[in-house]
Amino acid sequence: MWPLGVYFAIVLLLVAGMLLVSYLLGERHREPATDSPYEGGILSEGSARVRLPAKFYLVAVFFVIFDLEAVFLFAWAVAARQLGWPAYWEAVVFVGVLVAALGYLWRIGALDWSQSVRHTR
Repeated sequence: MWPLGVYFAIVLLLVAGMLLVSYLLGERHREPATDSPYEGGILSEGSARVRLPAKFYLVAVFFVIFDLEAVFLFAWAVAARQLGWPAYWEAVVFVGVLVAALGYLWRIGALDWSQSVRHTR
């Protein structure tokens, strides 16, 4: 247990040393523009708290889900020769489920960005 304590002490000393050196060697300047928000040469206008619609987050979640599925298919494709035909048919079923999910999302309008709300039963 003592090696862990020594390691912890060394880490704390290293962090304290880095903070001390940056404090001693760091620049100190107070100019009027120091605290002003500056981004890419353009002064910001309006509030930084922009309200995005829930559809934006929904599409972002769909992207993450389908992107992860592409990663799974890529991993399958790398090992496809060793896995054989049963794995091929499993991948076909997997892609079929993805296509069915995408069709369902499209049908209910989850991917539609227009302002009109459409309800389907």
